[in-house]
Amino acid sequence: MDFPTIFLVTEDELDLNHLLDQITLPSTGAACFFTGMVRGETHRPGQPPRTEYLEYEAYKPMAEAKMRQVAEEIRERWPAVEGIAIVQRVGRLYPRTPTVLIACTAAHRDTGVFEAARYGIDRLKQIVPIWKKEVGPSGETWVEGDYQPSAGE
Repeated sequence: MDFPTIFLVTEDELDLNHLLDQITLPSTGAACFFTGMVRGETHRPGQPPRTEYLEYEAYKPMAEAKMRQVAEEIRERWPAVEGIAIVQRVGRLYPRTPTVLIACTAAHRDTGVFEAARYGIDRLKQIVPIWKKEVGPSGETWVEGDYQPSAGE
């Protein structure tokens, strides 16, 4: 059976209900969502605490290919997962705005949907090329991730 899988980089507002509808099957009894949002306050050493907005950028073909890889890894580790949505919003985003969504569905809650969604966001942060600039009252800063690609990635 082909299970629904969405991986998308978009400038559009994230519609959680629409995405859930797209990854829900007649057998679905559980869904787990992780939604990241723009914080209005960020407490990091040496950084101003207030965030006016974030600017996200991505090279869409590469980012979506890596999102596909994350979805494949989820399916390999949690075969009971039915639907997967991995969506990253780009552009200028203001506090309280959802920026990223990871959703997994399955027949039951105890079949790995929580773990799969957590893995999805952690892995997205590791390997998907998305860049974030934080803009506050005293200027702007590119926020560096931890991922360093190896040869061939």
